[in-house]
Amino acid sequence: MKIARLSDLADKTACPRLVVKVGSSLLVGKDGVRRGWLEGLVAEIAAAKARGQEVIVVSSGAIALGAAKLGLERGGRGSLADAQAAAAVGQIALSGLWADLLGAHGITAAQLLLTLEDLEDRRRYLNATATLTRLLDAGAVPVINENDSVATQEIRFGDNDRLAARVAQAAQAQGVLLLSDVDGLFDRNPAESGAVLLDEVRGVTADIHAMATGGSSSGMGSGGMTSKLQAAEIAERAGIALAIASGLHDAPISRACQQGIGTLFLPRRKDAGRKAWLGGRLRLKGALVIDAGAARALGKGSSLLAAGVIRVEGEFQRGDAVAVRDEAGTTLAHGLAEYDALECARLMGRQSADHAEILGYAPRSAVVHRDQMVVL
Repeated sequence: MKIARLSDLADKTACPRLVVKVGSSLLVGKDGVRRGWLEGLVAEIAAAKARGQEVIVVSSGAIALGAAKLGLERGGRGSLADAQAAAAVGQIALSGLWADLLGAHGITAAQLLLTLEDLEDRRRYLNATATLTRLLDAGAVPVINENDSVATQEIRFGDNDRLAARVAQAAQAQGVLLLSDVDGLFDRNPAESGAVLLDEVRGVTADIHAMATGGSSSGMGSGGMTSKLQAAEIAERAGIALAIASGLHDAPISRACQQGIGTLFLPRRKDAGRKAWLGGRLRLKGALVIDAGAARALGKGSSLLAAGVIRVEGEFQRGDAVAVRDEAGTTLAHGLAEYDALECARLMGRQSADHAEILGYAPRSAVVHRDQMVVL
């Protein structure tokens, strides 16, 4: 049984493992922690576990909580140093809050703090998968946040929407519920007259992206609808359903699932583990721009040969993840490079028979092999 409607997110058969993401503006209000609301959400999580579902929580709020304690301006987001300091203080309060509330239902909370590198590096990704699996097997609820106290602009997710999608991949979850400050995706800015909520989306296209507006309406978080659509793209390639629903109401999971209020993004396909990891990568070391013939060959399942490469961008080594783009700038695939950037630049446009003479050693069969590539 697959997830086909919002109500399936509360079905243990269709969705035995669910990731719930809670944004900063939902957890922390002007007067501090929205404890009453959070107690209601935790009761819903406990009910999900009682009916046989495993639940992972991705929770923002550390920076907002820490900024309040330290008296930092702009919610702790005035500078990177402020955000890191606020996160270091606030994460203690955040994890304690979840542990107390889950503990009241007899549920053990576990804390995981992740950076972008933890899920972009293949070995560390597999380690995270093993840890999540063991915690769920033991009956715990993992509570995950980005490790903002050490993350910098270069090595951070920047929002917990995409983190939630990557965690769902690592945990092999069937569904993700992003609790937000809006009911879901509207066909235009929801503040405009006549805006219509989309109940279901089958594939995030350019037209769907055009409906989104960036930024967080609360001013407290770091995400917006654009980041949620990026999360949906990560999920849909891994065979995971993702929903956006409002968390402004009490019992938000029940409101979304029982009343069907929200937007459900249905998965387009289910890539194998390694290819799902590649397709969901957010940080790429460079890019290979290819001609129309190579683009057609990729669509038929072929490897990328140097003859089809017309430009090399960035600095990367063999084994690094790179984007494969067409001449219009559209990203067609992600893959692991078989050559470093300088070698690719020397080989581009040349036939395989010329490679040994150019490089001085026996060449590999492709610039990016089809087994190390996922077409998007």
